[in-house]
Amino acid sequence: MKTFYISMVFAAALSACGTTYQLPQTGSAENVTAKRMFAEARAEGPRPQLSSSAAEQRFRRVSARVGRAGTQYCQTLTADRSGFDCNVDLAIDRKMTSRNAYFTYDGDSPIIRISMPMLRDSASDDEVAFILSHEYGHLVGRHVEKQQQQQLAGALILGAITAAATSDAGNYDAGLVAASMGIGAAAGSRAYSQTYELESDTLGTRIAYAAGYDPVKGAKFFARPEQVRTTSGNLSFWGTHPPDEKRLAIVLATVEQINANVGLAKAR
Repeated sequence: MKTFYISMVFAAALSACGTTYQLPQTGSAENVTAKRMFAEARAEGPRPQLSSSAAEQRFRRVSARVGRAGTQYCQTLTADRSGFDCNVDLAIDRKMTSRNAYFTYDGDSPIIRISMPMLRDSASDDEVAFILSHEYGHLVGRHVEKQQQQQLAGALILGAITAAATSDAGNYDAGLVAASMGIGAAAGSRAYSQTYELESDTLGTRIAYAAGYDPVKGAKFFARPEQVRTTSGNLSFWGTHPPDEKRLAIVLATVEQINANVGLAKAR
C-alpha cells in the first residue's frame, strides 16, 4: 500500500510539469499537408553548403530580427512572472563541429547557440529563423526548469519507492536505492520531452512569424532524413528534435490560429 501511494505521488508530480500553453488541435487538412511536406523534405537530395562568410551573414541578418521578436514575445507572455529574464544571448557556437542548436542557461542567463555547420547547411533565412525561434520556445515554455523538477521528483520518488520496498522486505539496500534514484531522474527527464518539443514548435512558429519569416518553410528543416546520433555516439540535432509529421501539422495549425487572430491559451 505504501509503495502504491508513492507511485501515485510520482505520477502526480510529473503531470504537474506539462506544457505551459495549449497546443493547437490538428485536423485532417493539416495532417494531409504535413504528410506531403514531410515526404518532400525527406526526398530532397544533398544540399549545397554555404560558405562560412555567407553563413555568418545569414546568422547576423536572421538573429537580429528573431532576437527582437523573441524578446518582445517572451516579455509579453511572462509579464506576470516577476524577474523572468527574456534577454537571451544569441550567438554562434564556434566550437561545435556538428550541426546543432540549443537553448540553455549560462549561470542564470539564458543563451541560444547554433553551430556553424548548422548555418552552412541551411537553405534559407526561414530555416534559420525557425530553428532559433524554436529554441526561444524552450525559454518561454520554461522547459529547462521543468525538466530539472522532473529529474528531482523522479529521483526522490523512485528512490523512496525502492527504499520502502526493501525496508518492508527487511533487506534495505542503499546501493539499490541510489541506482533507482538515477533511473527515476532519467525517467523524469524524458517524461514530457516530446510534448515540450511540440510546445516549442508552437511558440517558435509565432515568434518566427512575428519576425517576418515563413515558419512553414522553416519547419521543413526538421523533417530531413538524418542520423539520430553523431559519429561520437551523442544524440544529434535530429535525435533531440526528432522528425515527425505531427510537428509540421502543429506548425500549420499554429499559422492558421495566427491568421485567425487566435492567441495562445494557458494549459489547463
